[in-house]
Amino acid sequence: MEKSVTVYHGSTHIVETPSYGLGRKNNDFGPGFYCTESIDLAKEWAVSSLSDGFANRYTLDTEYLNILNLNSPEYTILNWMAVLVDHRLFSIRTPVARRAKQYLIEHFGVNVNAYDLITGYRADDSYFDYAEAFLNNAITVEQLSHAMRLGKLGEQIVIKSKFGFSKIKYEGFEKAAKDTYYVLRKARNYGANQTYQNILEEETDGLYIQDIIRGGISNDDPRIPRNIPE
Repeated sequence: MEKSVTVYHGSTHIVETPSYGLGRKNNDFGPGFYCTESIDLAKEWAVSSLSDGFANRYTLDTEYLNILNLNSPEYTILNWMAVLVDHRLFSIRTPVARRAKQYLIEHFGVNVNAYDLITGYRADDSYFDYAEAFLNNAITVEQLSHAMRLGKLGEQIVIKSKFGFSKIKYEGFEKAAKDTYYVLRKARNYGANQTYQNILEEETDGLYIQDIIRGGISNDDPRIPRNIPE
C-alpha cells in the first residue's frame, strides 16, 4: 500500500470527523471505519432504494500504520473466513456449521485488534452468501476462493485503532444518487448471484469444510488455495 492513499466512505451522512470506537461489533472485521479506494463502490454502499447518499473522501497516511492485508499471499481465504465468522452473524443450520465456526476461529483466526488498518474482502450481499454456503458445507474452499476473486471490487479498507484514526483527513464529498447507484448495486449483486449459481452447478472434488475438520487441516496445507499477488 502506498504511503498516502485516497479512500472513500459511503454513508447517508457527511462524515467530516470519523470517530474512534464507533461502528457495529457485527461488521465484517468488528468495530471500525469502513472505506474503499473505489469512489463508485462507496457510492453504491451509500444509497438505498429510498434515499441518496454521500461518498466522503479522505486522505489516509499509512506510513507508520501496522497493516493487515488479508488478501496477501501470506494468508488464505480461510483466514478471512475465520475473521468473518468471529464477527458476523451467520445462519448456523447444521451441526457441521457449528463445528466449522469453532474450527475456523481456532485454526485460522487472526487477531484483527492488533492492527491499525485492515484490508480484505467485503462480505456484502451475495458474497456473504458464498461464505455462509461454505460454512454449511455446500461449496468447497476452492469454489469459495474462486468466487471471492471474481468479486474483487468488494475489497474494503478498515481503520481499527485510535492511532489509525489520527492518520485520516477529510477532503470533501460527492453526492450519490440512488437512481443511478442503487441500480448499479443491484446489478453487481445480480452478477454475483449468477456466479454463485454457476459455481453450485460445477462438479468438484475439492475440500468441503467437513473434510477440513476431519483431516485436521491447517493454514499451511498446500490444498488450501493461497491468495494470488497483484
